Formats: sequence, structure tokens, C-alpha cells
Amino acid sequence: MNLKPLHDRVLVKRLEEEEVTKGGIIIPDTAKEKPIKGEVVAAGPGKTSDDGKAVPMSVKAGDNVLFNKYAGTEVKIDGVEHLVMREDDILAIIE
Repeated sequence: MNLKPLHDRVLVKRLEEEEVTKGGIIIPDTAKEKPIKGEVVAAGPGKTSDDGKAVPMSVKAGDNVLFNKYAGTEVKIDGVEHLVMREDDILAIIE
């Protein structure tokens, strides 16, 4: 299934967190928090400002991003969980 975000929405695939801490402690699945890092899979064309001008997106497909913990709506695409969120929910691009 293909999904094309509209307006200022982006489709993000969560990046998995490390299962072992720097000290070597293994974190069980029940103690893990959902990752707040992800990869942009698709981005909409951008939003329209109040005066009718198009405002382009700051992110593009392939960017690794940091987003709000409770951002977006979860959707499953071909058995893989993704998030659909507004561009405003993205805090930073990871370089």
C-alpha cells in the first residue's frame, strides 16, 4: 500500500533503539520506551499560509528526525508500523 501525506504531514518510520546500554545492561522489551527518532518515508507538499502562499516543507524523504514523544497517528503499512504527523511535531533533523 502506498501512502502520500497531504499538506504539512509527514510519514515517519520509527528507528529502533539500542537493546544494550553503554554499560552492557540488556533492556527487556517491557522496559523499553517507544523511540522518538525516525526516518521520513514521505512528506506532503507543504502548507498554505494565511495570505495564500505555499510554504515548502523543511524535511524530505530520507531525513532522520527527532519528534515529540506522543506525536502522530500510528498506521501499519505492509505490516510495518509508521507514524503520520504534522511537520510541527518534528523537533530536529539529525545530521
